[in-house]
Amino acid sequence: MEESSFIEKLLLFGLGRQEACIYLCLLKNESLTGYEVSKLTGISRSNVYNSLAALVDHGAAYVCEGPSTKYVAVDLQEFCDNRLRFLETQSRELVMNAPKKQVESEGYITIEGYGRICDKIHHMLKDTEYRVYFAAKSQFLLLWEKELTELVKAGKKVVLITDEGEKLFTETEDVRQGIQFYQTYVSEEDEEPSDRQIRLIIDSAYVLTGEVAQTAQDTCLYSAQQNFVAVFKQALRNEIELSKLKA
Repeated sequence: MEESSFIEKLLLFGLGRQEACIYLCLLKNESLTGYEVSKLTGISRSNVYNSLAALVDHGAAYVCEGPSTKYVAVDLQEFCDNRLRFLETQSRELVMNAPKKQVESEGYITIEGYGRICDKIHHMLKDTEYRVYFAAKSQFLLLWEKELTELVKAGKKVVLITDEGEKLFTETEDVRQGIQFYQTYVSEEDEEPSDRQIRLIIDSAYVLTGEVAQTAQDTCLYSAQQNFVAVFKQALRNEIELSKLKA
């Protein structure tokens, strides 16, 4: 991985850019004084000492006392694990104390970007209480094997509408048996459906639909609007019935 990409990922763990650069420098060396870090990174000594103090506070560096004060990097895996554990604790506290919405929104929400869409799918599947209907190409459904497996094991209804269902969950037959598979229906008059199209409905209450190409320009529509959900649900039901007739 290039240094620039490495530093960008460190920023996600709460480090400032100079702190990330200095942490990377410490990872490459046994132990360094502030002066040595300044010489190696080209960062001014005053900024180096401020950043080193911040790294210690963040749990990314240790102070080695001796004739001269030196700093050593905390192991990268240890640092990442500690930050994730800290954030999990903070997340639980935030969720417990978050203000409650008076009414569930029934509007239409546009979700942009492949990463954000995947985040939404993850949480929709995670929050499923009763049933999930998921229509997409098999290669996309494979990305959600863990979440879908957990739903099946929890006794939730899972229905997948896809092109190559026989390729899914072949190594976990018990899970496969707990899923209802239907072939994506295509009439003789219609063209092949887009490889990018996804349709997801959770608990007959929440819908996500759109196309994904793994780009920042991907867009999906999310809604809990009852009329829209009802129409969407009926469309999937019709597709399943047509798939049965064609089988």
